[in-house]
Amino acid sequence: MIVVKIELHSAITGDVSEIGRMVVSNDGTGTKQKCNYTARVCRKGSEDFLKNPTRSGKIVDYPRQSYTVWKLIHKALKSCYPEFK
Repeated sequence: MIVVKIELHSAITGDVSEIGRMVVSNDGTGTKQKCNYTARVCRKGSEDFLKNPTRSGKIVDYPRQSYTVWKLIHKALKSCYPEFK
């Protein structure tokens, strides 16, 4: 499971607060070369983000050894927000 946390670091107070989170996990249905993933996005402070995400998406047949993790995160964001191109 990959967890992407977005934190806001205040330049004034030095406080750090989490403002978003995304979880990308292999769903176990792909092959060794091409995997399938689920992506879940939640709002800050969401306790049960795996069962009750704000948005969710799916990445199918991702060639996991061909790209960096950032390409997977990019595809995960696009699957959760299809209205953004």
